[in-house]
Amino acid sequence: MNAPLPDPAIITSPPPRLNFDAGRRPAITIRGLCKRFGDAPLYQDFDLDIPAGRFISIFGPNGCGKSTLINLISGLIPIDGGEILFDGRPVRDVTIGYVFQNYRDALFPWLSARQNIEYPLTVRGLPPAQRQARVDELIAQFEVGFDLGRKPYELSGGQQQLVSILRALAPRPEVMFLDEPFSALDYEMTLFIRERLQSVFQQTGVTMLLVSHDLEEAVYLADHLLLLTKRPTRVADIVDVGAPRPRNDATLIDPDFIATKARSLAIFQREVRR
Repeated sequence: MNAPLPDPAIITSPPPRLNFDAGRRPAITIRGLCKRFGDAPLYQDFDLDIPAGRFISIFGPNGCGKSTLINLISGLIPIDGGEILFDGRPVRDVTIGYVFQNYRDALFPWLSARQNIEYPLTVRGLPPAQRQARVDELIAQFEVGFDLGRKPYELSGGQQQLVSILRALAPRPEVMFLDEPFSALDYEMTLFIRERLQSVFQQTGVTMLLVSHDLEEAVYLADHLLLLTKRPTRVADIVDVGAPRPRNDATLIDPDFIATKARSLAIFQREVRR
């Protein structure tokens, strides 16, 4: 059970616990990470262990580098110093999936929606029959009811984002990165995709890292909430979310869930006011 929420005025700032779960081998090991933009350090000697098979939500003040962190981990942005390993392997040896916030720009407009989903499998050289079988599996899993023969620009925003998520899942990633995947979706589509992602996570155990600007969403999906400070960015705290899965509407009004969200909010507000 979560501890009762302390008065924000008397919260102390102990050294953050950098290991989510000391009893599990970390899927991602970050040591001495450094990243600068111009003369301003964003991350400096930043250490973190992220365990395998967990859903991690990343939350923090505006401009603290939440999206930059997953871009550094996934290899989309080069690091200036330090080391990031996946069970001892560099990112080039790891199968990853990435769902971009700007999904409209991330999809190939000259390909159909289905061809976009198949793209990472095509790059890997899988034969057409295997590609078709994998996409059909994802269609059934996500209950896709629209025509995947259409081009992305012929689809709604929610449909485009769903195609982006299916493409990220197609190669059966070991780690999946989600950069504010619901930010441009209406509430109905957000709820639908959120529940499908939770189902995929439970079925596959893939490690997921989510950047979110919505605290309730971040807590709802996470096993652990990684709270960051203002830049130069450090770990403010790691909040364990003990709500059982599958989570549903009842989870949102559970006293433990509410207490977890309130504690997370208090830590966030403490960092914003620094």
